[in-house]
Amino acid sequence: MSTIVTRLFDTYEHATTAVTQLEANGIAHSDISLVANNADDRYSSTLPTTGDTAEDAGTGAGTGATLGTVLGGGAGLLAGLGMLAIPGVGPVVAAGWLIATAVGAGVGAAGGGLLGSLVGAGVSETDAHVYAEGVRRGGTLVTVRAEDSQVATVERVLDAHSAVDTSTRGDTYRAEGWSKFDETAPAYTAGADPKLGTPRI
Repeated sequence: MSTIVTRLFDTYEHATTAVTQLEANGIAHSDISLVANNADDRYSSTLPTTGDTAEDAGTGAGTGATLGTVLGGGAGLLAGLGMLAIPGVGPVVAAGWLIATAVGAGVGAAGGGLLGSLVGAGVSETDAHVYAEGVRRGGTLVTVRAEDSQVATVERVLDAHSAVDTSTRGDTYRAEGWSKFDETAPAYTAGADPKLGTPRI
C-alpha cells in the first residue's frame, strides 16, 4: 500500500535538492513527480522542447511534452524533465507519474489538469487547490508515492528543504480573496512574487 506525500516549494532549487535527497534515500525516481512553474522561461535553454510556442504554453494550448520525456529517465527524475503547458497553470517543467495524468497520458494539453490529477491520486481537494494555485503562482510541487515504511523518510526529507505549510499558504491566498484554483485564471507572469502572485517591488 502506498501513501501520497505532496509538498509545495517556493523555489525550484529547494524542490530539486529534496528530490535528489529522496533518491539518495532509496526512493525510486519512478515514484516521484515534480512540476515547476516555468513562466519566466528559465529552463528552456537546458531542456528538450516539444515545439510549442511560448504563447501556446501560456494559454495551455500546447501539445505538451511526450510521455517518455516527462516520466523521467534512468539517470534519475531530474534527468527526465520536459517542458509542457497545463491549463490554468501555464508553462511548466515537469517529470514523473503525476504529470502523465495531468497531460492525459501524453495525448495533448492537460485533460485531467493538475488539480484533477492531485485529487485522483488521493490528495485532499482542499490541499490540491492550494498546491495547484501555488504552482500557478510560481512554485514547484513534489509528489511522492511512498510505501508505508518510507513515509516518515519522505516527509522528513521534503520538510527539511523549506516546504510550504499548506494550511498557512491557503489562509494567505484566501485573505487576498482567492477561494479555489481556477483553470481559467490568467497564467502566472514573470516577475511575480511566488508566494502571493503579485509583482515584486
